[in-house]
Amino acid sequence: MTLQLRAPRPGDEAALRRLHAQFQREAFDFLLADGDHWDSILAEIDREALGVDLRPGRVRAEFLVAEVDGVIVGRTSIRYALTDFLREVGGHVGYAVAPEFRRRGHATEILRLSVERLAGAGVDRVLVTCDDTNLGSIRTIERCGGVLEDVRDVGGSVPKRRYWIEAAGAGQSLN
Repeated sequence: MTLQLRAPRPGDEAALRRLHAQFQREAFDFLLADGDHWDSILAEIDREALGVDLRPGRVRAEFLVAEVDGVIVGRTSIRYALTDFLREVGGHVGYAVAPEFRRRGHATEILRLSVERLAGAGVDRVLVTCDDTNLGSIRTIERCGGVLEDVRDVGGSVPKRRYWIEAAGAGQSLN
């Protein structure tokens, strides 16, 4: 069982739209691009990965699916710069694992590989945030070397925990 991160493909539409609908019930946007036409969504994902023609407030970012044995189990959004909003709330990495695939180490591997990609792009310190009540993400981030900076009230119903991960050791395996 090897988890890999890859760009979404035309044939992924049904699986990704199913996951998006599933995550909507958790008030979480699984697909970050808008639109009814899959080709348009893929084009937006490609533009963001290249950092061209970005919508206001967006930074160069990769949206990658996490796949195990040909099955999409989750996704990551890797942001190569921080806006004020990302510095406060979103961080460099946003990841998600579908409920039926949780508690199998996938989130840890997704985050580890995401930090590794950022390190390869020259990002030394990676900011990762999560809700103060999300014990699974807290454990995942700490397992990946996250050091808690603070917990902030960001105007929502739940405060955000803000962690920094030193990207220099991203290639090392985690326990």
